[in-house]
Amino acid sequence: MTEKNKKVLVALSGGVDSAVVVFLLKEKGYDITGGFMSLGQVNEKRDKEAAQKIAKQLNIPFKVINLKKEFKKEVMDYFLNEYARGNTPNPCVNCNKKIKLGLLLKKAREMGFWYLATGHYIHSIKPVKSIKSKVDPRTGGRKSYKLFIGNDDKKDQSYFLYNLNQSQLKHLLFPLGGYLKNDIKEIAKKLKLPVLEKESQDICFLSGIDHNVFLEKNLKMKKGPIVTTEGKIVGEHQGLPLYTVGQRRYIKIGGIGPFYAVKMDYKKNILVVTNKFDDKILFKNELIVKQINWVSGKKPIFPFKCKAQIRYGHPAENCIITREKNKYMVKFKKQQRAITPGQSVVFYKKKELLGGGVIV
Repeated sequence: MTEKNKKVLVALSGGVDSAVVVFLLKEKGYDITGGFMSLGQVNEKRDKEAAQKIAKQLNIPFKVINLKKEFKKEVMDYFLNEYARGNTPNPCVNCNKKIKLGLLLKKAREMGFWYLATGHYIHSIKPVKSIKSKVDPRTGGRKSYKLFIGNDDKKDQSYFLYNLNQSQLKHLLFPLGGYLKNDIKEIAKKLKLPVLEKESQDICFLSGIDHNVFLEKNLKMKKGPIVTTEGKIVGEHQGLPLYTVGQRRYIKIGGIGPFYAVKMDYKKNILVVTNKFDDKILFKNELIVKQINWVSGKKPIFPFKCKAQIRYGHPAENCIITREKNKYMVKFKKQQRAITPGQSVVFYKKKELLGGGVIV
């Protein structure tokens, strides 16, 4: 490892994962600096102070990197604009693509760091140099970096990282891929690291604010009828951006139900619902995908068999991807419930993350 290759900026949030990343990389001899992203988050002051304490205890330099303007445009505005268009966005995918592993990596390189390291639970495997190693046919003969699901299935974050490319992977480190979350907590406990006790489970810029309250505050809502698939009016919706396919929550109709959203008809301002969770109208065996990224940098030969995950936490299912002109179709072996436009569909081969795209 050359001297320049030892310089690492660690995205330090104040939480346990990034704190242990610093410790693990220091143990391996890397020259570490902690970088806190200022995004305008609700609890930014608290998070920054926690990150500073970690940096002080682990004896590393600390930088605050202001990305507020870019975060608002690429994540918050995108989130609102997609809902206004009738889609259900995935802000964490966009944040990783545009901010955490996009802009932050760019700034790290400009500041002279060879690597950016984060606390994502995912494996990154460097190209094998051995002459005997198999060449990946998807890369036209080039050996490529590969991404694999992390050891902790419950914490695996590969779904959010399918937009990564080869030039980025050359400069990214994911030290937690081989660990379980409990292992990381135990390391932090032994080191008595001053990490934030509670981890956020919400979209970061909501920070405890109800999802629909945020939408109501930032988007113009227009009330309209709730209609069953049989055409019966059963209530009034509070604004179509508040609903997504398959959703039960917020469909409040006194005395009857529960109901599940089937379709948001923006032309007629109608919310179409069903009272059956497993209504066949909610199931489809195919979808169209756009904005596909292949981690290897090379498109596979179509038709292509793999597994696909239609939302975070959903099991990956067997499928075949076909291409017609510029349109990509994903056809599943068995029907999937509530395929949702705007969400990401992510492709896997066993435990390898191949890529993904946005559902149309």
